Amino acid sequence: MKKAVATRLTILQKAFELIYTKGYQTTSIDDIISTTQVTKGAFYYHFKTKDEMGIAIINEILKPTLTIGFIEPLHSEENPLIAIYNLMDNLLMKNEFLKVEYGCPASNFIQEMTPWNVDFNNALNELTQQWTKKMTASIEKGKKNGFIRQDVNAKQVTIFVMSGYWGIRNLGKLGNSKKAYIPYLKQLKVYLNTLK
Repeated sequence: MKKAVATRLTILQKAFELIYTKGYQTTSIDDIISTTQVTKGAFYYHFKTKDEMGIAIINEILKPTLTIGFIEPLHSEENPLIAIYNLMDNLLMKNEFLKVEYGCPASNFIQEMTPWNVDFNNALNELTQQWTKKMTASIEKGKKNGFIRQDVNAKQVTIFVMSGYWGIRNLGKLGNSKKAYIPYLKQLKVYLNTLK
């Protein structure tokens, strides 16, 4: 890996860690520079602004990581009801990348930045739409394969499950405990069973 490419990746990774723990608006370029130990000139060589770096974090760090954690598991199980439950259980209880005390990084960015920045809104909306499309398609496939009732509206189920996930992430963050996730997972299982 060329030095410039490695430096850029280091800036993105370290900046992401800071932003995930402190928030985007409270993380300064100086914080990022001191953590990465690059010069200000090196930072501005790679990114014209902090917001340009923020979009790069979404596109180059969050999207690939969340694709692996949020989307690929929906391919691993034939029955989408089992796949959705296992996905949520993994994201909430087992995933090493997502920390209970900091919540979901995509959700944090959405709450903090989309009201103020159209570029963040577009990048995060693309990420959310990707997850929505995959889960909806998985549910539709489950209907065709007899795992889910024909009258079930796949898009509505997807929005309901995703909204529950983001909401419970915030409750876990607020209480700094995975205990908040347990009732959600229990009720999610009950709900998914009603779709059979």
